[in-house]
Amino acid sequence: MASILTPRCFSHRLSPSFPRFHLPPSSHPSRRSPSLIRMEASSNGASDAKETAAPADPSSDSTNAAASNSESEDPLIQYVVLRRDLIDTWPLGSVVTQGCHASVAAIWSFKDDPHTLNYCNSSNLHAMRKVTLEVKGEAQIVNLSEKLNSSGIDHKLWIEQPENIPTCFATKPYPKSIVSSFFKKVKLCK
Repeated sequence: MASILTPRCFSHRLSPSFPRFHLPPSSHPSRRSPSLIRMEASSNGASDAKETAAPADPSSDSTNAAASNSESEDPLIQYVVLRRDLIDTWPLGSVVTQGCHASVAAIWSFKDDPHTLNYCNSSNLHAMRKVTLEVKGEAQIVNLSEKLNSSGIDHKLWIEQPENIPTCFATKPYPKSIVSSFFKKVKLCK
């Protein structure tokens, strides 16, 4: 009997030859500790799935557990804001790359911030939260960036070089309660 270990968060991304699993909402990986799904193929070709606990992380301690508990009440979130005019005119991969640049730059720029450290902690990597939004164009992204600056919200406005075009921005990770009000009127990117 063949056995494959697959992280729970990737079980829905398996190739079509693997069975798909529909997980109840309470088993979503961001709401539970990491676990593994053991898929065993029997001799008749059918597959059975058994859930097993993930190996314990020796670096985790009670401090990380306390941080995770408080985070579940007010989760850390990173907002990425893209320009709709670029989404409509540039190749999709180029626009996604701009958002990735801004996200990584925001994380790196504020790498010593306690929220960023908690967001990037190895025990929280499976539960990162990002929201990707869109604004109409350059004027709107610059205005929103200036509003965040004046309110003391740390973020990285990505300026594509050598064209010197502001393409997007990403906030550093913040508790949702602190930053969500700045994005209430901004549309989800579709």
